[in-house]
Amino acid sequence: MSLSSLRWLRLAAALLPLAAQTQKPARPAPAAPAPGVTLWLTTPDESVLFKPQPGRLLFAKAPVPQPVIEVNDAQAFQSIDGFGYTLTGGSAQLLHQMAAPERQKLLRELFATDGPNIGVSYLRISIGASDLDARVFSYDDAPDGQPDPELAHFSLAPDREHLIPVLREILAISPRLKLLGSPWSPPAWMKTNGASKGGSLKPEFYDAYARYLVRYLQEMKAAGIRLDAITVQNEPLHPGNNPSLLMPADEQAAFIKRSLGPAFRAARLGTKILVYDHNADRPDYPLTILDDPEAAQYVDGSAFHLYAGPIEALSKVHAAHPEKNVYFTEQWIGAPGKFADDLAWHTGTLIIGATRNWARTVLEWNLAADPQQNPHTPGGCTQCLGALTLAGNAVTRNPAYYIVAHASKFVRPGSVRVASAEVDGLPNVAFRTPGGQHVLIVLNAGKTPRTFGLSHRGRQVAASLPAGAVGTYVW
Repeated sequence: MSLSSLRWLRLAAALLPLAAQTQKPARPAPAAPAPGVTLWLTTPDESVLFKPQPGRLLFAKAPVPQPVIEVNDAQAFQSIDGFGYTLTGGSAQLLHQMAAPERQKLLRELFATDGPNIGVSYLRISIGASDLDARVFSYDDAPDGQPDPELAHFSLAPDREHLIPVLREILAISPRLKLLGSPWSPPAWMKTNGASKGGSLKPEFYDAYARYLVRYLQEMKAAGIRLDAITVQNEPLHPGNNPSLLMPADEQAAFIKRSLGPAFRAARLGTKILVYDHNADRPDYPLTILDDPEAAQYVDGSAFHLYAGPIEALSKVHAAHPEKNVYFTEQWIGAPGKFADDLAWHTGTLIIGATRNWARTVLEWNLAADPQQNPHTPGGCTQCLGALTLAGNAVTRNPAYYIVAHASKFVRPGSVRVASAEVDGLPNVAFRTPGGQHVLIVLNAGKTPRTFGLSHRGRQVAASLPAGAVGTYVW
């Protein structure tokens, strides 16, 4: 070895300890996900309320109990935007009146996804007052009641008291949360009867109302709150609520194509326009608008409630216009609630039924009320049981909390519904998440416990559910 080579070897040996001191330790490889299927369970006797069950169900090729729910993710359907509630003005008021630490803890429980938190991913809010606000208002209630077509008196002040501060706290926890806005009524001066309840939108104020809705979206965005979509009118065939508006399908189509759609386009709004927002007994209503190409060009899809009609009506609208989306946006639970019945009906008909019929959202009405089902407007709903009952800082979790949790925590936005076998007495729906997980929600609709098999890509597990129970299976 030459003298020069020897010197280099000695120098390298001297530098090795220094390099070892400065080199960052290697990060451990991420742990592989545990094999098998986790089960989150709710039972109708309330002894288990959305709790993960110990252990995992392990896939094998051994025979499993019949019947078998086979999940086939080679067959995919609609994407999911989210699951959640309506954050009414009254809900926001009750939340805002909680002490800040208790409110922050509750909002994390609702909107975060880690640990036991339920990950609500979609909220509906009212544009102006709904019937579950403490009072009736619009954003342009002129002091003398005179028309204000230039919107000189427009102000979001009523929402700045409770709704906007609460929404900002929620969005800080869940920045990707989607919001849907629905008006219960235009300002009274735009209506044929000059009142908050009933009446119709005067054609001479179509343009003014379109500007009103554009202004609302722009000012909410300036406040840090972006709406993903609006419906044109809440329950347009129910003018008996307070506030409310009668808007038949032909009038809604005319308003969209003459005023609202062009105003949204001119303002370059990315907010979607949804039609109808009422019961599944009248699929002819959204179809009237979607069949009108002048109106339909501005429309993303149709929204539904289920106080009348079959959930399968959503598929009828989808079949006629598969290029348009379908949303489920409202269903109430009447106070005081019947946990077992509410769990079974809402899970089977909405979480499972609505998504099997192409819905991209499932929203319960409403997020929160006090122990007397307040606040509400004069003539508003007096029996609407919130997902939460709030008495100051005290929180009671009601059926809708658990119903939504079974989907919202795991079926994240961007998930896709995939095929799963329909089994008598075990209604179910399956999804593939953006992270590659699979989620199967199953209701045992029978009066006795059920054992069954779960099959996916040739692997199987044995599963069981108590009578009336709901299980969310995740793998």
